[in-house]
Amino acid sequence: MSDTMIVEAELREESGRSAARRLRRAGKIPGIIYGGGKPDLAISMDYFVISKQLDVEHFHTSMLEVNVKGARGKNTVLLKDAQFDPIKDTVTHLDFFRVSGTDQVTVEVPVVAINFEKCPGIVVGGMLNLIRHSLDITCRADAIPEHIEVDCSTLEIGDSVHVDSLKLPEGSEIHHDENFTVLALIPPTKLEAAPEEESEAAEAAAPADAATAEADSKE
Repeated sequence: MSDTMIVEAELREESGRSAARRLRRAGKIPGIIYGGGKPDLAISMDYFVISKQLDVEHFHTSMLEVNVKGARGKNTVLLKDAQFDPIKDTVTHLDFFRVSGTDQVTVEVPVVAINFEKCPGIVVGGMLNLIRHSLDITCRADAIPEHIEVDCSTLEIGDSVHVDSLKLPEGSEIHHDENFTVLALIPPTKLEAAPEEESEAAEAAAPADAATAEADSKE
C-alpha cells in the first residue's frame, strides 16, 4: 500500500454553474464529499495541486484524506468521479465518497502487462493486444491494488489470458459471468521482406531493366 495522499480543500458556500465558473477563473476546482451517513460537503481545491495529484496512479485507487479548512472531523474518502472539459481536457469537478478501511468497495483498477519483453511471441514479431485496460475489483477499501499485473513471459502468438487465470491480491475478487479475455498475443499485421529476399528481388529485376533500356535505345 502507498502512503495516504492528502487533499487540501476549503468549504464552498456557493453552488451552481455560475459559482463554479467563478471558482475556475480563480484557479480552483469545485468538488463534493458525500456518503458515510454524514451531510454532503461542498468543497473547492487548488487547480494546479489537484491536477498534479490526478497524474498519480494510486490517487485513483487508494483511500485519501481530505482536509477541509473550516470543517470539523476527518474525511477518509475514495475518488468516485472526476469530470473533465471535453475540449481542453482539464479537470472541472471531483466527487469523493466517504469510506472506512473495512468497507468492501468496487473500484476500477488498471491492468498492467509485465515481462512482455521476454515473451516468445513478441520476440518473433507478435503484438500484444490489451483488450481490458482496467477491471472492476471488489476488496477492502484499505487494500485496493494500484494495478493488476498480467505476466506475459510465456505467451506465444495466438495465446490469450482470461480473467479466471489472473492472480489477484488476497481478499480481492472480480465478479463476472463469463471468462472474458483480458489480453491476447496476435500475429503482426504486416510481414516485411527479409534483407536477403529484397536483395534477390533487386538482382532479378536488374537484367530486365537493362534489357528494357537497350530496347529503348534502339528505337
